[in-house]
Amino acid sequence: MQPAAVSIPNQVLVPQTEPQFKDKDAKSINGFIGLFLHLVLSVFNLGLTATGPGALLLIITGPIWLVMWNSYVIVNPNEAVVNQFFGKYVSTLKTEGFRFFLNPLYSKSKISFKINNFESSKLKVNDVNANPIDIAAVVVWKVYDAAEAMFEVENYGHYVQIQSEAALREMATKYPYDAIEEKDIGGITLSSHQDEIAKQLQQSVEARLARAGIQVLEARISYLAYSTEIAQAMLRRQQASAVVAARREIVDGAVGMVELALQQLSTKGIIELDEDKKATMVSNLLVVLCSETDTTPVVNTGSLN
Repeated sequence: MQPAAVSIPNQVLVPQTEPQFKDKDAKSINGFIGLFLHLVLSVFNLGLTATGPGALLLIITGPIWLVMWNSYVIVNPNEAVVNQFFGKYVSTLKTEGFRFFLNPLYSKSKISFKINNFESSKLKVNDVNANPIDIAAVVVWKVYDAAEAMFEVENYGHYVQIQSEAALREMATKYPYDAIEEKDIGGITLSSHQDEIAKQLQQSVEARLARAGIQVLEARISYLAYSTEIAQAMLRRQQASAVVAARREIVDGAVGMVELALQQLSTKGIIELDEDKKATMVSNLLVVLCSETDTTPVVNTGSLN
């Protein structure tokens, strides 16, 4: 008799989307009031030393006077102080100036709310048409939640760097460098739609950094070029496309001018042309209008027939 199979349920790991820590307002008083209380305690301790039985209170008030020095903190503009009590997050102080905590056992860490710039290195990626390109971006960011920045990620500055470059790589693979292929004409390209690309890049980076309490103020491509191995070939291709487009424009204009000339000659009755002479005139006008070099006219002094 075979033993019954035991089924082990699969453990489904659900990623946490909400941050575990959020800024909580810290309670503090003016630092000069705390300094006055500290001075009062100092006078009280000096009075205890003069009395015999009261000196035993110095065992309690003495250490209190000593640890009160840890209650003072100076908060600069655009700065926050994160408080922990034996490893547990307590609160965040954002009130600038000279402050005093009633609990002297807080451990304090400062987080800057100032605006920062990050410029990525030149990344080599393939665009949507598999053409290798070199691309870099500038990201302007700032911390808006000190608790998230400190406790949700290991190093929020390094986190900004890695996530910004990851978002840049992802975006570069979605669009072509330039509208060279027929399918790319009329769509968004990296080189010609800077504002749209910058907006999408900012949204992508901000979505990645929101968990760390970081706000993205601007994200924009700072460098964009084909990689060196295909740069010359793509330059020739762009030049050829430009020449073809210019030729098409010239031909369209020349055909319009020839059509207008024939129409006015016929309307005003200046001369009657049969089909052969119309063909000759059209040929001559197109040669003159579409030629790259100056044409030399030949005057016929004899009969037109």
